Amino acid sequence: PNYADKPYSKEAQLKIYGDKRAVTTPRPLLELGRPIYTPGPYSAAGTVFGNLNPNYHAFAIYGDWKAAAAWNDNGILEKSSLATQLNLDIDYQFTGTERIHSFIQPLNQGGNFTGCESGPDGSGNCELKADLNIDTLFFEGDLSSLYAGWTGEYQSWDLPFAIGLMPLVVQNGVWIDDAFTGLAATLPAMNSPKFDISNMDVTFFTAFDKVTSQGVLDINNRVADADVKLYGLNMFIEANRGYWEAGYAYTDGDDELDDQDYHNITIAHSRRLKDLLSNSVRVIWNFGQNRDTNRQNADGFLILLENSFITSKPLTFIPYLNLFTGFDRPQSLARAGAAGGVLKNTGINFETDNLTGFPKLDDSANNTYGGALGMEYLFSLDQQLVWELATVQTMGNSNSRTAQGDQYAIGMRYQRPLTKAWIFRTDVMAADRKNDENLFGARLEIRRKF
Repeated sequence: PNYADKPYSKEAQLKIYGDKRAVTTPRPLLELGRPIYTPGPYSAAGTVFGNLNPNYHAFAIYGDWKAAAAWNDNGILEKSSLATQLNLDIDYQFTGTERIHSFIQPLNQGGNFTGCESGPDGSGNCELKADLNIDTLFFEGDLSSLYAGWTGEYQSWDLPFAIGLMPLVVQNGVWIDDAFTGLAATLPAMNSPKFDISNMDVTFFTAFDKVTSQGVLDINNRVADADVKLYGLNMFIEANRGYWEAGYAYTDGDDELDDQDYHNITIAHSRRLKDLLSNSVRVIWNFGQNRDTNRQNADGFLILLENSFITSKPLTFIPYLNLFTGFDRPQSLARAGAAGGVLKNTGINFETDNLTGFPKLDDSANNTYGGALGMEYLFSLDQQLVWELATVQTMGNSNSRTAQGDQYAIGMRYQRPLTKAWIFRTDVMAADRKNDENLFGARLEIRRKF
């Protein structure tokens, strides 16, 4: 469309939509070409990729900066720390469906962050942990749009895909939360009236390198991400008045790691039960690893139940009860070290901050059961308060678990935006651990979004 004879009028739009006003939001650190979400008509696009896949230039760098001060007692180490973290997304989009994306963290090297630490005796040091290594770098697009541009004919199918060092998150990060070198493609938006499926996506993926799985370890008992491959698929299905997720993958260790090959299956179902409860049931099963029993790393079964109760204030007052039972050594298919353990989403007492070393309960689910009972209050949607009680109970063979004994914790989190760009957050937790040292952590964080 050409609106040259009808110039954009903010005043006219205000009248149409009832005196709406612009909301000032943080802008990216750098924007070149077409900016993100700005008013008015865009300039005409190009036709390098064909008339049916118009191109333009939109380059942006965005992300956030965090700084946190904490005093943590992790049982074997007691320290106070001041740490900082910078997360940068670098994005170049050149059509409506195609882009190149990268992510870097220039102020930390793995789990070591730029900052200062001191022990209870007053000794300490400050270090700069500069790192320009690329954490993700991938191309993302839709083969249907590319083909339509090449041929000049509209297509009735879609095939979005990504290739490169790419992140993949499945089941809110429970099954997969990792970035690996590989390829993924999706058959989207399918349906079946016969089976009451209103929408279904199937994603096929394979990984060649950088697979982070505790299920495959090298001779030094460390994650062998350089010699592991993945082949799998995952499905998202809206049916039976709920939402199904199901996946299968084969983890393939190279050379001397081939005795650690194994199968990983997951299934989950989420639905709302009347006006009482929102419930998700998740299962992960690992099997087929051909090693000595005492050396197997992926030979377990995990059940997760996530429940949030519906109150008279369903958007702002949310009690929750999350439960788990893990037999032997269940593993996520792939999860980066910064993603925490498979129980990370079970509660705030199972989650560290990936910045100051904030303490947490055992999050492996290896021969343990337990859960978290908590309350989240969002006030007028302008701040958040979370209180939680959590426990890990041990069972079975002690050689197959991380926890030395039963664990109990209480935790609190409070955060609120100071402006549209600045966020304040504080956390505190204390834990009693049988046959192990107790835990305590308190932290303050300030975050700037851009």
